[in-house]
Amino acid sequence: MRLIDAHIHLDLYPPAEREQILQDCARPGSRVDALIAVSMHAESCLLNRELALRLPRLVKPCYGFHPEQPLPGEAALAGLRAWIRAHADGMAAIGEVGLPYYTRAEAQARGERFDMEPYVEALDGFIQLAVELDKPVVLHAVYEDAAAACDLLERRGCTRAHFHWFKGPREVTERMVANGYFVSFTPDLVYETEIQELARLYPPAQVMLETDGPWPFEGPFTGRSTHPEMMMDSLTTWSMLHGISREEAGRMMLDNTRQFYRLGRSEDEHGNS
Repeated sequence: MRLIDAHIHLDLYPPAEREQILQDCARPGSRVDALIAVSMHAESCLLNRELALRLPRLVKPCYGFHPEQPLPGEAALAGLRAWIRAHADGMAAIGEVGLPYYTRAEAQARGERFDMEPYVEALDGFIQLAVELDKPVVLHAVYEDAAAACDLLERRGCTRAHFHWFKGPREVTERMVANGYFVSFTPDLVYETEIQELARLYPPAQVMLETDGPWPFEGPFTGRSTHPEMMMDSLTTWSMLHGISREEAGRMMLDNTRQFYRLGRSEDEHGNS
């Protein structure tokens, strides 16, 4: 059984830990088929591209700018979009992009004004680029921000959207399902009731597994470094929630992720490695 980590920040791991993860996942017999490596900013785009050139069967890079940080100027964003356009052939998706829910909430809790418009404009530019390049878009858009992201996706005719680690109201969830958007589940599926409820609701054909590593998890994962192998625990819980075998669930998750990101079958499955 092999799985694809649909969302991992390889660039944020300490170098030695990142190398160990790459070695673990590349070794014969690994249960990790591929890593969808999302980017935080221009520098991590460069690093993820380097990793993908070195390990093209394992690392599938995504390029973007994470919204939970100050935005660069428009010239810098335009430059990043131009760089992405020039390197689109080796790219799995635009991402991670989205809206700054947590940064905004923290600013408002301090009594500060927070201007959302530049972030909305930045996300709109990345969505337009995804449509232009015929690539999926990987979104950080939770709670009320998910509705705003849906507005932009619908306006631009972007149908290949992946809401990672999604949390939000049922009406937005139903809207996402109707539009064919995908969600992915982190290891907190094992112990979070809210996430388990979403897993029961969301159609099995539109779900994937992720770690969002190196983000740490609680419950049975407390004190452990986040590793792609943790997806196996998530898979076990998801299969139990849907009353199907772990093997069937694994095949479904692998197929879903391959189809969404348009990845071919691994050479391992063809007996070439």
